[in-house]
Amino acid sequence: MSITSHERVLRACHFERPDRIPRFDSFWELPPAWERRLGPPESLSDIAIWCPREGAFPTRAKLLERRGDWTVRVDDWGRTVRSRDGAYFDEVLEVPIPPGCDPEHIVFDAPCLDLRYAIHGGDLQATASKLAADKSNYCVFGKTGGPYLRTSFVRGTEQFLMDMAGDVCLARALVDKMVDHLIAVGVELLRRWDLSDSGVWIYDDMAHNGGPMFSPDSFERVLLPAYRRMIRAYKEAGARYVVLHSDGNILPILDMLVDAGIDGLNPLERRTGMIAEQLRRRYPQLILTGGMCNTQTLPLGSAAEIESEAKTLIELGRDGGFIIGTHSVSPEIPLESFATYQRTCETHGDFTDAAPEDQAAGSVVRKARE
Repeated sequence: MSITSHERVLRACHFERPDRIPRFDSFWELPPAWERRLGPPESLSDIAIWCPREGAFPTRAKLLERRGDWTVRVDDWGRTVRSRDGAYFDEVLEVPIPPGCDPEHIVFDAPCLDLRYAIHGGDLQATASKLAADKSNYCVFGKTGGPYLRTSFVRGTEQFLMDMAGDVCLARALVDKMVDHLIAVGVELLRRWDLSDSGVWIYDDMAHNGGPMFSPDSFERVLLPAYRRMIRAYKEAGARYVVLHSDGNILPILDMLVDAGIDGLNPLERRTGMIAEQLRRRYPQLILTGGMCNTQTLPLGSAAEIESEAKTLIELGRDGGFIIGTHSVSPEIPLESFATYQRTCETHGDFTDAAPEDQAAGSVVRKARE
């Protein structure tokens, strides 16, 4: 009997064998040709991530100027940003807590504002309807940012990195202020959206291909206490799982994050050294999500290379604990290559034919992890 995406993902998270390999793939866009070939979005992924308007100052958001293809606006974080139509990134012109500004005198917008959670058309009822639909098609998790990236939003990336290196007390004060806010938003989304049976993903891109943006010592002094607080607060509020998303190579700080209590990790970018097979051996208790290379294998690899990598990852999920996926699916990935990946997941990712002794072996492995 077929099970829902919600059930499939939670089985995997509990290190139980699902009916098939769960998937988490997000698309920059899904062109009509792709949808005709591959099917609707809900057939391509088992997970949906729901994020409120978590910014520090959503009530300040406004358009300041539009000139041709360019716009200047104040965003939900209180930053003045300039963007160009069709571009993926903004230029930050001004931040709300610049050098010389006392963070103690800054008051963030209240975490409980309805506008934060009316994320579909600014309407709570429309949002509730969309959430109900997503819960029928996916396993829905909530999302907040993390202490590094969100603090850098209000402080400025370069300035916050200098704070971490040169003024630990100030950096800790900035982080504590941000984490108080993020915790309140996270607890509220768990309550409003009834996501306790799944949980929260913390999105905190804090590394490049070679390693973290800061030293392990700086992480331990400035960010680790904040992570401990966030994870503890989310679990006390009912989150079943807390998963960390960070791009890049976070291996130098991963032991500390595991000790802080994260349950899972995403997206496992192979090119950075975050190799799923190696992480499984090193951290047998972690829920691993991702692993499929979206910068080399999928855009440039042959069909045989795509199939080989996908099959290796699928085997990691046979007894649960692993959800296959890419970091994201960008326009650089050819349709035929993604179709090969999808076909491999469908052909080799069916676990329903497992023999009883294999099921029992999976149970033994799960108990050993626990």
